[in-house]
Amino acid sequence: MPRLYGFEDMAFRRVRESEAEGARAAASRRLLKQSFNAITEWMNAEGYRTTRGGRWRPDGVANMLDHPAIAGLAEDENGNLVETGCPAIISREDFVAIRAMRRTSDPEKQRVEQRDYMVPSHITACGLCGTPLGSSPSNSGSRGYRCSPSTAQHPGGCGRVRINADLLETYLAELVLAELAKPGVSALIDQARDEMLAQAAGLRKEAAAARRRQKKLGEDYARLPDMSLKAFRTADMELKQLISEREVRARFLEQVKHVPVGAIPDLVRWWKHAPLQAKRGVLTLMLEQVVLYPAASRGSRTVNADRVALQWRQWGESAAEMAVGLEADC
Repeated sequence: MPRLYGFEDMAFRRVRESEAEGARAAASRRLLKQSFNAITEWMNAEGYRTTRGGRWRPDGVANMLDHPAIAGLAEDENGNLVETGCPAIISREDFVAIRAMRRTSDPEKQRVEQRDYMVPSHITACGLCGTPLGSSPSNSGSRGYRCSPSTAQHPGGCGRVRINADLLETYLAELVLAELAKPGVSALIDQARDEMLAQAAGLRKEAAAARRRQKKLGEDYARLPDMSLKAFRTADMELKQLISEREVRARFLEQVKHVPVGAIPDLVRWWKHAPLQAKRGVLTLMLEQVVLYPAASRGSRTVNADRVALQWRQWGESAAEMAVGLEADC
């Protein structure tokens, strides 16, 4: 779980002032009744980045401002706000005022609980515009994957491709299990799994090295009078981007650690009871890309090769080659 923006630790005892500044500014703008979309655009334009180095999204800003810890508070078992004695980034009064701006306090009207999706967005693409697909429930509430329309926060999508999640996941499961059942595939999977985990470890090391360079950059800026603020921010932003890219790629590749090692006697039975992480790991290991095209007719529930194009991973490729083309996600 990532740490809360504005704090150095998960116990909320040490404030990271460079981030706290952005959190306070976001809170001030929310108190002026600015929308989360507007606050998000402002934070990204000012160079503020999430704890993982990515660009902000409206739901991320909303979740950050809705966390009691930013006001030195916690919620007890009855939902009441209590003091924790930890440092506060914004005042209790401001936090309560921001919470009061929620759309509703009616439990029956709260946002539907987020449900799990099996297909990692990294391996998906819209067949019309090439944008990765996102998880998106339909108006009836059923799970779905779709190419989202282009917005200021998420530019590039066409919004013209959607599919029911159950249909797509069942279709992919049938094909992947058939591939896994082929003789000799289990040994190849074990080798590819180890290679991809080794690649992930290498990316983690690169990210750690970039973090050390970022720390030294800050020390140099504080110590050297000749370094301008503009030069510091440019270099710092480049390092943040590098760290984000390496960590996102590593997290994507690390999904394969949940793939079981060795042959599985009854693949269908195993898949039926396998945890979601294991299924996502298998798809990551087996598929390079899943490209989705529009349905032949509105409301169609047919899923076949005309609608879903698969690019299978080539067994025996090096882990580095496997990682080519991965996009950073925030």
